[in-house]
Amino acid sequence: MDKTAIVVGGTGLIGKALVDKLANADHISKVITLTRGPAEHFSPKVHNQVIQFNHMEDYAPLFKGDLLFSCLGTTRKQAGSIVAQRMVDLEYQYTAAKLALNNGVCHYLLVSSSGANSHSNNAYLQMKGELEDRVQELSFDHISIFQPSLLLGKREDFRIGEKLGSWILPVLCALPGLRRFRPIQGEKVAEKMIRVSQNPGPSLERFSLDKIF
Repeated sequence: MDKTAIVVGGTGLIGKALVDKLANADHISKVITLTRGPAEHFSPKVHNQVIQFNHMEDYAPLFKGDLLFSCLGTTRKQAGSIVAQRMVDLEYQYTAAKLALNNGVCHYLLVSSSGANSHSNNAYLQMKGELEDRVQELSFDHISIFQPSLLLGKREDFRIGEKLGSWILPVLCALPGLRRFRPIQGEKVAEKMIRVSQNPGPSLERFSLDKIF
């Protein structure tokens, strides 16, 4: 079961944990990380390629493998606008999915969000829902969509909203009916993605918060 895994978004909270776990996974022989800047790794199994995401088609041959883990994402503040955030969270990820499919990748694993809905009034949840809708139309053998809530873990960038949420939500989510919104460690999501990549289920499967824990 020597498989090649491709990771976009390998420098984020989930992505970093995922790359570490892929490097130690028995069913993975090679990991290709596609990043905006150099991202060194301890394992010889991990091969980093620096690309320009706004010209992703120029790097099409790098999307050849067995598994695509799509963990790319940003915030409105980091991107500068909703339009720029949509480019990263929606357009770049969809382009990566199409390139991977054209290169024979069979299994697509996407980090989305709890509440993702293309008809949502919330811009973030709307773009996540739009991406889910689009990738479902692609003919991968397996599509696995993970929908975590607020992610916990050490980030390079400080996010005050997430920090406050990490203090408040665990208390609120102890109340009846709110448990499904409880925060989750990014590493837990990565662990679930690894398990699913080893034993894929139906052609399309969503993992809500309770299915990830």
